[in-house]
Amino acid sequence: MRYKNTHLLSGFIVPMLMLAVALGLWGRGSVASAQSRKVMNRPYIDQRPYHYGFLAGLHAQDIEFTNNGYIDENGNQWFTDVPNYDLGFTVGILGELKLTNNIALRVIPSMHFGEKNTWFYNQTTGEHQIQNMKSTYISIPIDLKFSADRFNNYRPYVMCGVNPMYDLTVKKQRNLLLRPFDCFVEVGMGCDFYLPFFKCIPELKFCFGLLDIINHKRKDLTDPAMMLYTDGVDKGTNKMIVLTLYIE
Repeated sequence: MRYKNTHLLSGFIVPMLMLAVALGLWGRGSVASAQSRKVMNRPYIDQRPYHYGFLAGLHAQDIEFTNNGYIDENGNQWFTDVPNYDLGFTVGILGELKLTNNIALRVIPSMHFGEKNTWFYNQTTGEHQIQNMKSTYISIPIDLKFSADRFNNYRPYVMCGVNPMYDLTVKKQRNLLLRPFDCFVEVGMGCDFYLPFFKCIPELKFCFGLLDIINHKRKDLTDPAMMLYTDGVDKGTNKMIVLTLYIE
């Protein structure tokens, strides 16, 4: 078994930590300046019933495999994993409906361009094979956004929701075949920054797939020996971390 490559720290964890530190510094600054209110940028923007915007960001995809210790006819035992995270790109548009002063409903049609490198390890011989799985997800997250009261030009929030996704690039004749549709539960946090001409919103969210995405019926295979990769996995579930910047 291999562990996720540490290049994720420099490529993805670091921006997330920077966001968390920024939010923490903002919180401390808010307490320190509680007696001195500042001029508010766009003071009436949150009174609008509808908000629109666009987004761009980075994400990392993963699959959590449930391996069953399958041993093939030659006595080889196989193990499947995604040992490395590779960064992908996310773009989309935002539509937000104000429900109350602190709760909003968001619909965010998006596309996620990325890939996963799946490794198949022969535990007996040490041999391994790699399958590169490129993906182009179309997603329509439906989220609830719970915001704190605005202070000066900052407003932190948490969010949760469901996110159905469809992969346009699933291909046949591979070691593993994935189902194109999945549905995610997602949770996250962010902060509204009110600038003079627009609102900038960094957000970090974690997405957890609910469905088994492994296609166990491989009628597409012309070589029955290739079934050993599918037979060695009982279940596979998607995971995704998304760091997004919204502009309203």
